[in-house]
Amino acid sequence: MNFSLLDFLESIFFEFRYAPLIIQVAILFVFVAISLTLVAYFSILRRRFRGFRRDKNVARLNELIDELLIDNVLSQDPESVETPGQTAETAAQAFHLPQFSKRRGRQVLIDRLLNYRNNVRGAMGDEIRTLYLLLELDKDSFKKLKSRKWNRKVRALNELSNMEIGVADVIILPLTNSRNRELRAAARHAYIKLSKNEPFKFFDLATEPLLLWDQVELFRIITTTNHIAIPNFAQWITYSNNKSVISFCLKLVVHYHQLKAIPAVLKLLDTKDHLLRAEAINCLGKMKIADAEDKLAYIYNNQPLNCQIEILKALGRIGSGKHTEFLKQEFQLSTDFELRKHAAKSLTNSEPPGSELITELLETSSAENKLILKHCMNPLIKF
Repeated sequence: MNFSLLDFLESIFFEFRYAPLIIQVAILFVFVAISLTLVAYFSILRRRFRGFRRDKNVARLNELIDELLIDNVLSQDPESVETPGQTAETAAQAFHLPQFSKRRGRQVLIDRLLNYRNNVRGAMGDEIRTLYLLLELDKDSFKKLKSRKWNRKVRALNELSNMEIGVADVIILPLTNSRNRELRAAARHAYIKLSKNEPFKFFDLATEPLLLWDQVELFRIITTTNHIAIPNFAQWITYSNNKSVISFCLKLVVHYHQLKAIPAVLKLLDTKDHLLRAEAINCLGKMKIADAEDKLAYIYNNQPLNCQIEILKALGRIGSGKHTEFLKQEFQLSTDFELRKHAAKSLTNSEPPGSELITELLETSSAENKLILKHCMNPLIKF
């Protein structure tokens, strides 16, 4: 059997050796392709098998964690606990098991505690946080924070912020300006949640832009975090060189209705950046700053289209009726559809539907302008 196999291999080698060059190259390509395909299939099967085993182990550990938490923490009556953390101290003893002595097991435990922490509030949430500290899982998180891999740092920041574990400014502040977008966003979110004195200090150091999604997440965290110290955002509107920080601060000024920041916002009307100027006008309109009406109407003709639109919207939001003639003229004479539309909406905000001015415009306007005006008179239509 061995002899015949050897003869077979020798004959194949002989045929290959004396075959034309193009045939030899083709055979080599086929052999390499088959070998790489087999290696790829083996790698995929190996990865899937390891993933299956890992998922199975995680599911088993989660069941064990759930059972221990229910028996030792969640089923306890909070009113029967004499001192805070007493339940967690008792539960910590139950978690001293071999399954949670290794890194993977401890990570599964951290993830499960975070899941409960995000879904449980009050005394039970505090007990889970205390359990996290008693099991010294915070040391695992701080160890990940020192890793060179950005994804491990992001994971550590999420763990520490959700468990409300303080992190030194010298560690977290440099990360708020990281080149990696995800790490930068995670560090900024964590700093706002964890810093007790100056949660917005990273605004001073920010050189990278706050992307739109980052602003959405930051806004959510700022407005939902309890006992956060809200500063006067005028300081960044006035002195920051980061345009995205100024833009974000304008949104916060509107949300917190910071009238003390209005002088800084008014100064932005003279900025050369028309995008920031438009956002400042938007801020003044949403804050209904009547003192800004005259200046807005005065600078209107020298502004680009986006700023003109914001001025018309601002006059309508303020709704004092002081510049009705200005809005009427813009509605009747402007050649731009967007300007006429927003002028009409501002007029309907300032004048009731049956007023003399609205009736006159409905009778004397062109067919297209009548449609615009009737559309804007619908109370469901907003700016």
